[in-house]
Amino acid sequence: MTTLSVQHPLLLMGPMVRRAEKTTVCIQFATSKQVNGRIELMGYECYSEQNSVRLGEHLFLQFIVIKPINSQFPRDILLQYQLFFDDSPVDLSAFSFNDGALPAFVIPKRLTQILHGSCRNAHHPAKDSLVSSSQWQATQRSHNQQGAQLLLLSGDQVYADDVAGPMLLAIHQLIKQLGIYKEQALALDLPDDISQQLYGRHHLLPTTSWKKRSKLGIGYWLKKDEPHFSSVKAYNHLIHFEEFVALYLLNFSSTAWQYVDLSKLNYSGGNEKSQALFSTEKATLIDYAKGLAEVERLCANVSTLMMFDDHDVTDDWNLTAGWEQAINQNPSSKRIVNNGLASYWLFQGMGNDALQKTGALLTPFTTSLAGDKQWQFKAFDKHLNDFNHWHYELTTIPKVVVLDTRTHRWRNEQNFNEPSGLLDWERLTELEESLLSHDQVIIVSPAPVFGVKSIEAIQAVFNMCGQPLMVDVENWMAHEGSAKKLLDTFRRTDTPNETLILSGDVHYSFCFSVQKRFGDHPNRIWQLTASGIKNEFPRKLINVLDKLDSILYGPKSPLNFFTKRWHMEVDKHQTKGKGQKYLVCDSAISLVSLKGGNLVRYQLIHGDGHTTEFDLEEQ
Repeated sequence: MTTLSVQHPLLLMGPMVRRAEKTTVCIQFATSKQVNGRIELMGYECYSEQNSVRLGEHLFLQFIVIKPINSQFPRDILLQYQLFFDDSPVDLSAFSFNDGALPAFVIPKRLTQILHGSCRNAHHPAKDSLVSSSQWQATQRSHNQQGAQLLLLSGDQVYADDVAGPMLLAIHQLIKQLGIYKEQALALDLPDDISQQLYGRHHLLPTTSWKKRSKLGIGYWLKKDEPHFSSVKAYNHLIHFEEFVALYLLNFSSTAWQYVDLSKLNYSGGNEKSQALFSTEKATLIDYAKGLAEVERLCANVSTLMMFDDHDVTDDWNLTAGWEQAINQNPSSKRIVNNGLASYWLFQGMGNDALQKTGALLTPFTTSLAGDKQWQFKAFDKHLNDFNHWHYELTTIPKVVVLDTRTHRWRNEQNFNEPSGLLDWERLTELEESLLSHDQVIIVSPAPVFGVKSIEAIQAVFNMCGQPLMVDVENWMAHEGSAKKLLDTFRRTDTPNETLILSGDVHYSFCFSVQKRFGDHPNRIWQLTASGIKNEFPRKLINVLDKLDSILYGPKSPLNFFTKRWHMEVDKHQTKGKGQKYLVCDSAISLVSLKGGNLVRYQLIHGDGHTTEFDLEEQ
């Protein structure tokens, strides 16, 4: 990895296959200069529509939407594609499996295998499960199998609030090398030298004075200002729009790391503890960057769809109405949150719907670039905050419904410090309608609907003490109204016979099956949680919580009658083989296998390549 000051590779990121349907295929990539791009699906007549978004002197984000000239694209078969720049074919062999010349993907109709995961923290010491998933996919293709038809990423694809010190320095190197356009200055007292900001940005971010805090809370009496950005690891929190853009490139592009001069990633400030942390983070990031070519290969061969969770923007994003109020009342805090949301729209959101609705934001965004090549986002922010179509669906079999549980919150109007429901009444009603008249449905919910009761009980205690932000009270059952509406939906007689809920967020994995206790409708709900792709819950603590849950909330425990879901019977499924357990704390991405739309196998592909399988038989 050396600094490139003159010669820029033309292809900076991708290609990444995003939404793939019989009438539309969207492929996303980034280039160092503007090009006339088109894509051909080999053996099929089609045409391309290109949208380019200039983000810097040497950075153009590109979207090519491919459409058939006659009829429709075939589904459930492998389709090879060729990328052209100015009518010249681009060498895509590096993105192909098993020494092939071209990458290939599937437009799914009947889903048989899905890769799903969340929580990919670049500097976490766990291995990157996207790398091992790519190697698994390569093996399937070598055996003339399609492998996974979809890669569903359900939140925390980047960690904007938990950034390693070396990563922040790398981000600023990349900004300079690509000439990424900067935004207008914020009213924050930041040192000009980025190295002087390392491990200290949390002291420079906005806060609410203790004098304005509620006298009912302990913070007022301790005269403690309340930080707007509540992440416990906010010491390198991203601030500027150009930083968010660079972070995405460094998380999804091996080429981006060619611009990073590792010899200049040094830190001599702070204390010995922070210097040791910097060295550890640097070693982890170097290893992480080595696997990115494999990650790009996976995304070039599998339709990859995403949804945000809090860390894509900031920890505890919209957790309470009080948090929202504090952010909206401070221009700098609001700007930082909008920077996270805008970068999500660019690098994740537009590909999810092939620009069908998200493309409406392109014009107000591009007109935000002032004559001095500086972003002025005041007008764009209104369009961004008014946009309410981050959620989406796939018309596959089973149908896939991806939930936005961040911007449609059911706020507690009586107490702004109480956790908001993950979906408001309107969106819950729309979800209910989406489930009707289908035998099987897959719901992608960033946070588990049916979580571990002992952990939810601990969160409830912290919430009662007025500290919901301290333990991320983000479970569905934390809000009475949304919990009741959702469970009432699942208890209806006209909902699917089998519902799969794919979730992440919690940094451990498990498999629960759920049925209603009363009634004749034979519906079954599978709660399949895979987390994290490159993150882990503290192992000793999760083992304690697992045992505590089994003791306190066993099938015959009377404590079940005090939970909001006691009308639903929840069965926990153990892993197969030696050392059976309910909760798996080992970085992983899940492999969901279906037959006839029903779940037949649930496995975890871990970062080191080994697999874990859950026993789906009734316990």
